[in-house]
Amino acid sequence: MSALPNAHGGSGLTPRLLQGSKLHDERRRAQSLPAIPVSSRERGDLIMLGIGGFTPLDGFMTAGDWRSVCRDMRLENGLFWPIPITVSASHAHADTFNEGADIALVDAGGEIVATMTVIEKYSIDKAFECRSVFRTEDSEHPGVRMVMAQAEVNLAGPVRVLSDGGFAQRYPGLFMTPEQTRTAFAAKGWSKVAAFQTRNPMHRSHEYLAKIAVETCDGVLVHSLLGNLKPGDIPADVRTRAIGALIDNYFVADTVLQSGYPLDMRYAGPREALLHALFRQNYGCAYQIIGRDHAGVGSYYGPFDAHRIFDEIPHDALETKPLKIDWTFWCYRCGGMASERTCPHAPEDRLLLSGTKLRKMLSEGTAVPAEFSRPEVLDILRAYYAGLDEKVEVKLSGHSAR
Repeated sequence: MSALPNAHGGSGLTPRLLQGSKLHDERRRAQSLPAIPVSSRERGDLIMLGIGGFTPLDGFMTAGDWRSVCRDMRLENGLFWPIPITVSASHAHADTFNEGADIALVDAGGEIVATMTVIEKYSIDKAFECRSVFRTEDSEHPGVRMVMAQAEVNLAGPVRVLSDGGFAQRYPGLFMTPEQTRTAFAAKGWSKVAAFQTRNPMHRSHEYLAKIAVETCDGVLVHSLLGNLKPGDIPADVRTRAIGALIDNYFVADTVLQSGYPLDMRYAGPREALLHALFRQNYGCAYQIIGRDHAGVGSYYGPFDAHRIFDEIPHDALETKPLKIDWTFWCYRCGGMASERTCPHAPEDRLLLSGTKLRKMLSEGTAVPAEFSRPEVLDILRAYYAGLDEKVEVKLSGHSAR
């Protein structure tokens, strides 16, 4: 059996989460350090650093790395990296300590998530980062809003992570570290694994993408985002139950492993597709499924920009390769799921599927065609929407409106 892909950087996983007596001692020491609040996105990045998902990073990026990643998608040392991983502080907080100092990073709930040795304090051109990463400075873009809301000073340096953010407790058996997924793949005898990224419950198009991968790989990791989303998206606990129902009822046993990871969505489209492939390499996946508008939002990206960006990076940048799949839909004349590459029929014969369309139908209480989603999935989602005290308006835009 061939081996799983190497961790990014080629030197093994580098988790930053402390264990045992080191964790106990660092938590006690952290109480006396200057406390710096972190955003939800920064907290998710810390937890990924902790579990080794962002291997080989040991902390938050320097000004040189930030600039190089924005401009060239690589660290100053030349290693491929598509999106800046940074933490920021206000001038008022940053002025309370000098470079070289240790600080405590505290989340919105008051938990000290990590300690950090600050080797550099620097300011950034936020507009430059937004243009580079999101291809827009439009404040309506949720990723742009996150960057523009950052505090004024970026802090660089290695971190010592003290918590998994409660993800393991909230999602027992689902939240898995890269070491755990690699162990699970090895136990199943899988060496060629495809990752399926999702922030939505899986409808028939998603099911079709995963089954294409099952046909050609040893198995599929359905890897669901467990961090924060934009308003109107379906919460992780509901989404993962719906995905579980789909897997149990419509996939051959032991061909799919469902798991989750702790990041917030950045909605960075093509660049986020690259980041997904990078950390899926750390999780042990040989392929990343890339369908229509991967990690996109609105109409900021073309439907297959995330396909093309993999052709623009050096061949050896990532061991995890894209599994590119064309626009998929239900074709009434074919009598099943199909794609642009397999179906010769006219647009009026096709039912185009999207997570946004599904959320809109469910939020408005309209009938969902049987060709759109499986009944076991719809039962879970309808129960969720029926229990909402306040409905969130779902707008169709960009590719989801087609």
